Amino acid sequence: MPHVEIKCFPGRTDAQKKQCAEKIAEVITDVFGCKLSSVSVVIKDIPESEWKEKVWDVDIKPNEKYMYKKPGYTCD
Repeated sequence: MPHVEIKCFPGRTDAQKKQCAEKIAEVITDVFGCKLSSVSVVIKDIPESEWKEKVWDVDIKPNEKYMYKKPGYTCD
């Protein structure tokens, strides 16, 4: 039951988010060998002014050892 949560700056349409979620789910099923019905994808808009507080400090920095794709920026 893979679950993916994406946080990004606002500005994408619902159609873009739906397309992104569908493509990510397809890749997960191909790579992990699971059913498409087992994959869930959430996309949350986080304002740029709140990124460090709500994403960097909570999700990115504490989970660096689990990241297989690290960001190419810092918020330090």
